Amino acid sequence: MAGLQDEVDVLRRISLFANIEPARLKLLAFTSDRVTFSAGQELFHEGDAGDAAYVIIDGAVDVLKDTDDGEQLLVTLKKNAFVGDIAILCDVPRTATVRAVERIETLKIRKEHFLRLLIEFPEMAVEVTRVLAQRLQKTTDDLTACREELSHTQGG
Repeated sequence: MAGLQDEVDVLRRISLFANIEPARLKLLAFTSDRVTFSAGQELFHEGDAGDAAYVIIDGAVDVLKDTDDGEQLLVTLKKNAFVGDIAILCDVPRTATVRAVERIETLKIRKEHFLRLLIEFPEMAVEVTRVLAQRLQKTTDDLTACREELSHTQGG
């Protein structure tokens, strides 16, 4: 069984938490839960309320989006990834489904504990903003590429 220090070490490898003082990380680790998921099991489903985010300690997950043509794989995330943060930050339903590719171990961080850290550590809030801005830029780039490809396909 992993100890509290192991969980602090896991958190420290996530860029959002890298600069948080050890005592605060220890508190976050203490208030978080280790949760194991089997292959094919959902961490959460698109449209669900966001109550927690997850650090992938071991294993991999698929991030899936519901479309008219069925589920579409957006990305596969592995060890040290942080998922589920958008729903808890923006207080919106889950924007995608996250499903275990294989047996995975996670650290579940509850919404209230995560938001308290953002309030107490403005530098962490800045890092969250940076990560969200990077995601928005990637989405914008992807949409632009899709629009160009569609334009070329339609002869426009």
